[in-house]
Amino acid sequence: MRYRLFGRTGLRVSEFVLGTMAIGDRDEYRRILEVFAEVGGNFLDTASAYGASEEMLGEVLWERDRFVIGTKYTLSRDPADPNAAGNHRKNMILSLERSLRRLRTDYVDIYWVHVWDRHTPIEETMRALDDVVRSGKVLHVGISDAPAWIVAQANMIAQFRGSVPFSGLQVPYNLLQRDIERELLPMAEAFGMSVTAWAPMAQGVLSGSARRRADPGKLSARDRAGASAVAAVAAELGVTAAQVALAWTRHRSAAVLPIVGVSSAAQLAANLAAGQVVLPEEMVARLEAAAPFDPGFPQEFITRCDESPHVYGTAVDRVDPR
Repeated sequence: MRYRLFGRTGLRVSEFVLGTMAIGDRDEYRRILEVFAEVGGNFLDTASAYGASEEMLGEVLWERDRFVIGTKYTLSRDPADPNAAGNHRKNMILSLERSLRRLRTDYVDIYWVHVWDRHTPIEETMRALDDVVRSGKVLHVGISDAPAWIVAQANMIAQFRGSVPFSGLQVPYNLLQRDIERELLPMAEAFGMSVTAWAPMAQGVLSGSARRRADPGKLSARDRAGASAVAAVAAELGVTAAQVALAWTRHRSAAVLPIVGVSSAAQLAANLAAGQVVLPEEMVARLEAAAPFDPGFPQEFITRCDESPHVYGTAVDRVDPR
């Protein structure tokens, strides 16, 4: 296992993140953590909304300080209470205290905003996050499932205030869902943020498991073509489809850290072998041709401008990029 720096911090995190949402058996939970730790994995992803799974993590975790724990807040703690959800200060503090009790710790390494809350000013969220960092209960912060302009605005607010910025972004990313390449991934790279990618196997479609269980009619022609291409490349390389799907998420940007969600230690061990899979460019091209992606405006327009003498003059093809 190799390590990456989390955003523009000195925190070392493993190149794969262990997703804990689907783990429901206490003994298997412990075995999963042991397998992860044996290969050097240290980055764990949970959430207040995961309920029993988050509490179980606190029960089975040993040597708490050797792990990097990220938990999330936003989702409702009590459907009958309008203030038990959202990104405002009250829900943040109460959700954090609940997660700390469940995890049996006095701090979390990363505290994630689970989803953008349109009703809470981002200024309030950033001030409250800075306060919990200054309290020592949180070390770093990140945001999940938010538009690029909100994340950029939040980090500029933090820069001008001299407060803690978002160091991480958590978003869905896989061969079939590449929307983050339009705005979110370039934004994250510009800010030096780490990107933890959920659903790297498209809810099992790219690993083959969902295709075997699901009604084929529920998958689009593009989904089926992408999954077939992944299976074909896997067969040629002598690896599993899941390993190819995970390897693809890592090839485009060093900022991306796939979240590997598993329910068994054996599944985890197999999926982590994706770290040894190198996809030749020819295979990457085949995979992406099978599931075409349209970056749309402004990326396509700007790319055409980058190559145009009409825009940048006749020396356009003689300017070396940074």
